[in-house]
Amino acid sequence: MPDDEQTRPDLGDLRERIDAIDAEIVRLISERGVVARQIGEIKAQQGTAVYAADREKGVYERLREINPGPFPDQVLQAIYRELMSGSIALERPQRIGFLGPRGSFSHLAATAKFGSAVEYEPVTDIQGVFAEVERRHVDFAVVPVENTSGGSVLDTLDAFIDSPVKVCAEVNLHIHHNVLSRIPLDAVERLYSKPEVFDQCKAWLLETGMLPKAIPVASSSQAAEMAATEERAAAVGSTLAAELFNLPVLISNIEDNPQNMTRFLVLGQRASRPTGDDKTVLMFRTAHRAGALVDVLDAFRANQINMSMITSRPNRQRNWEYCFFVDIEGHADDANVAAGLRAAGEHCLELAVLGSYPKAAELA
Repeated sequence: MPDDEQTRPDLGDLRERIDAIDAEIVRLISERGVVARQIGEIKAQQGTAVYAADREKGVYERLREINPGPFPDQVLQAIYRELMSGSIALERPQRIGFLGPRGSFSHLAATAKFGSAVEYEPVTDIQGVFAEVERRHVDFAVVPVENTSGGSVLDTLDAFIDSPVKVCAEVNLHIHHNVLSRIPLDAVERLYSKPEVFDQCKAWLLETGMLPKAIPVASSSQAAEMAATEERAAAVGSTLAAELFNLPVLISNIEDNPQNMTRFLVLGQRASRPTGDDKTVLMFRTAHRAGALVDVLDAFRANQINMSMITSRPNRQRNWEYCFFVDIEGHADDANVAAGLRAAGEHCLELAVLGSYPKAAELA
């Protein structure tokens, strides 16, 4: 037998090494949990929020810096998302609201941000999500604000006009639509989903001849529930809906635009601290005079503030007056941003910082 085969460890030896490593990992995780609980006690005494988006971003950045491989950064981030979710639960149980029902893409975005160790509360409409945060019935909440195909989510923008809640984080989620069914596609007689989902999968529906079988319902979660209980039925929905209703994913990613992405905002009682890689969302009303909006934008330009989004909504309190919503790069506490906001405010009837928060990475 060649020397290299004699010295090569066998499968049993390798599995014993894995077992020993696992035991050490569990010991260290438990030790981390003890420290997390102590941190929670200090935060409770100081009245500090348990979840901090800036701290979360710092943990992920450090993981990327110290990761020696072979696991890619995304694997470590997924592991630590659940580890931090469990740590938050040890510090103080958290209740997270989202635009329901369960299995919706807002639910998927919420679990991508907070993990599975917290409690989730579905809310039927966006105004209600804001109200739950404002009343402190939930600690944080997740709502959609922008889609790369459909544009701004107007109900979310309108809710900011009358609400004091703050934006403390964001989630960027690729929107993948999947056929969920326990039967083959050629046996499906009814295909359920939201009208908006069918619009985003039009090419696949036409190519497969499924368009005549498409039946719109109130939500993709309801569609999955119906597909799970009816014979010869299927649904188009998320992987989370498939998991919740125990439905196999028959066909993945049937959306027309594979780059389709939705941005979600995490709502809370206070904004995040600066990280050096932040965004700020603003709402303002300009004086009713020619060039007022240009003056505001010039104030941003003069202070080297880059805008990534601008849109407007009617002011429901006064006819023919509009509220502008703007995303800018930087934190409200950054020197150039603070100066730009002071200069812009001179040309506004109202200017409110809705929140500053770390820029989010894209999630698969």
